[in-house]
Amino acid sequence: MDEERYTDMIRYKPLWDVMKKRRITTYNLEKRGIAPKTLQILRHDKNITMMTAGRLCRILNCSITEIVEFVEDRQGMGE
Repeated sequence: MDEERYTDMIRYKPLWDVMKKRRITTYNLEKRGIAPKTLQILRHDKNITMMTAGRLCRILNCSITEIVEFVEDRQGMGE
């Protein structure tokens, strides 16, 4: 049987693109209440709360679909 395993990932590359486009720095985010630890979590594509995502969207004046991307990673189980 040839099964496949799916690993779903949320990535924050679009966040950094939006920040660059709008000339918003991590320092600006920190001044608006985003903790340095949260920024580190975002850099490593780790999980954040929806509350944090909402705060980022308010700061950047954007929707969540503009700051995250969903990536489906298909890996064969037998490998």
